[in-house]
Amino acid sequence: MRTIVASLLFLAAVVGVADAQERARAIFAGGCFWCMEPPFDKLDGVVSTTSGYTGGRTTAPTYEQVSAGQTGHAEAVEIVYDPGKVTYTQLLGVFWRNIDPLTANAQFCDTGSQYRAAIFVQDETQRRLAEESKRAVAQRLGKPIVTEVVSASKFWPAEDYHQDFYKKNPIRYNLYRAGCGRDQRLEAIWGPAAKDRTGAR
Repeated sequence: MRTIVASLLFLAAVVGVADAQERARAIFAGGCFWCMEPPFDKLDGVVSTTSGYTGGRTTAPTYEQVSAGQTGHAEAVEIVYDPGKVTYTQLLGVFWRNIDPLTANAQFCDTGSQYRAAIFVQDETQRRLAEESKRAVAQRLGKPIVTEVVSASKFWPAEDYHQDFYKKNPIRYNLYRAGCGRDQRLEAIWGPAAKDRTGAR
């Protein structure tokens, strides 16, 4: 009996390690993090999305500090995904389709460096793919792209009430999104393709 239990525990540990090895991380900033979770949550292969703060100089920043522009952080979303089901290139496609890459230090109605659009890369492969996608977007739009591609730093998860905000508070979320003019601006930039928020091209 002990042998069977030990074998099952070993098998569970092996499976757990394998699952962990199949997961990767991506961090994107695209203005209000409430609005950046939904398009990634819809993708097959995305394990989780977490709203948070990154790219700043303060330890354990709070929403009040970040939103006031006191810490240098950007509102961002951390995506844990299975590379066997969804690629980093596909995630980049979704990212671009959901941001305004032409405006620096602001996204839609939110202004300040805390709302800047940025790709926080984990390694040189992500950097290469991010830069390639940025050049492709510049060619498509025919305008300079101001979205940053920078090395990832410490990611601080935001307060619990920010996580899955669009699910917990759908009325408030939709009012904010509409009032901020996010969808109108996205359609102005991307045209009809903007309606496909999870488009990978």
